[in-house]
Amino acid sequence: MKLGELVTQTARRFNAARLHYGHGTDNARDEAAYLVLRGLDLPFHADAGIPVSDADLRRVESLVGRRIRERIPTAYLLKEAWLDGLPFYVDRRVIVPRSHIAGLLHAWPGRVRRALDMCCGSGCLSVLAARAFPLAKVDAVDVSGASLAVAERNRRMHRLEHRLELVRSDLFARLRGRRYDLILTNPPYVPQAAMRRLPREYRYEPGLALGAGDDGMDLVARILEAAPAHLYPGGAVLCEIGDNRAALERRYPRLPVTWPVPQVFLYRPRSGAVSRTPARPGRAR
Repeated sequence: MKLGELVTQTARRFNAARLHYGHGTDNARDEAAYLVLRGLDLPFHADAGIPVSDADLRRVESLVGRRIRERIPTAYLLKEAWLDGLPFYVDRRVIVPRSHIAGLLHAWPGRVRRALDMCCGSGCLSVLAARAFPLAKVDAVDVSGASLAVAERNRRMHRLEHRLELVRSDLFARLRGRRYDLILTNPPYVPQAAMRRLPREYRYEPGLALGAGDDGMDLVARILEAAPAHLYPGGAVLCEIGDNRAALERRYPRLPVTWPVPQVFLYRPRSGAVSRTPARPGRAR
């Protein structure tokens, strides 16, 4: 069997099994290529005509079998995820990297001397920020010591020990006096009702990194209300909230935000506090 045939066969099996995607891929073909190629330690541009040995077939079959039977995300099976063209170590201590913020960093218009990755998880956005802003110091913050252990592994992998600091903190609690040009955050934002409906694949991820109260805004609200005190003048927050735009607008109807992509808002504080004044009844916004 050739490599391309194995990918095609695997994709057919994934389609028949009705797997759920969303951890780096969104379809059976890409998921199959990801599992087969990286499961065999091959680059994504490997020649489809490469013959596959019996040992390689057994290796792939083991991974495919677990992906189908147990619904384990491929990133956890491989202990590897890719974001913005870079590899990251992952395991079940962190969610699988997939933030839409990653694609916004290269085109960032302003100078960044200090950046913060709040709720950093695996540290993927911290690493990408350090690479996008090569003169910047980056802080990576998470409340979970287990997550920070994974982030440390990725910090070493990408040789950023001298520019990327890991901080264990409940949001800004241990960042007193620190200010930033840019705060990145992909916090927990899944509403409670949606948590109960998550596909099996997502249940392998730590619930602490996903769930955020009735409307999914608990952590986002705390970050927004504390962020202005930790920004330099002209500084900004890039925050991913998935499909929660309506929930954000209900909580903060006058918050001056823009949407670089549908899942991520950009907030530049105009004053030192965030207003939660409810919208007037019937008023359009």
